[in-house]
Amino acid sequence: MRIDPRERGAALLTVLMLVAVIAVMAGGALEKLRLSTRLASNAASGEQARAYAVAAEAMAVVRVGDLMAGSPKRITLAGGWSGRPFGLPLPGGGLATARVSDGGNCFNLNGLVTQVAPGVYSSGDITQRVRFTRLMGLIGIPQQVAQQVAGGAADWIDTDQDQQAGGAEDARYTGYRTAGTLMADPSELRAVAGVTPEIYAALRPWVCALPTTEAAKINVNTLLPEQAPLLAMVGPDTLSVDAARALLMRRPPQGYGDANAVFGGLANAGSQDTAVTSTWFDLRIDVSVPGATLEERALIDATRLPVRLVSRQWGEDI
Repeated sequence: MRIDPRERGAALLTVLMLVAVIAVMAGGALEKLRLSTRLASNAASGEQARAYAVAAEAMAVVRVGDLMAGSPKRITLAGGWSGRPFGLPLPGGGLATARVSDGGNCFNLNGLVTQVAPGVYSSGDITQRVRFTRLMGLIGIPQQVAQQVAGGAADWIDTDQDQQAGGAEDARYTGYRTAGTLMADPSELRAVAGVTPEIYAALRPWVCALPTTEAAKINVNTLLPEQAPLLAMVGPDTLSVDAARALLMRRPPQGYGDANAVFGGLANAGSQDTAVTSTWFDLRIDVSVPGATLEERALIDATRLPVRLVSRQWGEDI
């Protein structure tokens, strides 16, 4: 077909426009292909990192099992096992690092209630609320605020609508209700009435959410001097944080055979919330492989043998 010379410019412009449109479409298709390839690669790297984390879990469970089997009646810091990283070299230059520490040296938020029937929890016993309030006072939280947080946390977990003194049940909240069951993670405390970001940040190093309503027993043989507020919490009312730290500094290298011995004969010192062994262990895992990094927090239950992993969470501690 012959083109009128007067229309050659228009024809050339049309061809150039078609070429431009095709180039844009091709570029978009290539970009989608590249994105899909990258997503697939990231997913594969992520799954690989999770698989390596599970392998590190198995190693940690074995180590805790050996620790419990070797000294079931007295767990101490001997051997430097607490917090010491052990690595799992990975192919391709990756590395998985795990750290085990005592997971029971904390205040168990779920201990604020007692289980009266399967799935039914009551906050009638105030013993642990008093302990929690004392802990908050020891770390600088005002008494009135501490009582409100302790009552609100107990009401958050219990299954009734009977509000505790200073507590908060469903009517206090807007847009959501209390959980009515055990906390799965300490981060749930942020939803409790009266808990500000500042209060939560102050409390986070001292609290845990064990899958039981039993109070966490503080192991006086593994408690670090910087964790002295926990010892002061379970000690006599007159025991200050500084005095508790001094008691921990005087602990014999082989640890105590009696949980009460740490208090050195102080009046009103009881071993109700202390122990010389451990039943819960905290596990931290960091995995780095080409294309992905992964952080994991897990809890190991050593209340009976063989020990077992009972929970895990991916991502940074919050």
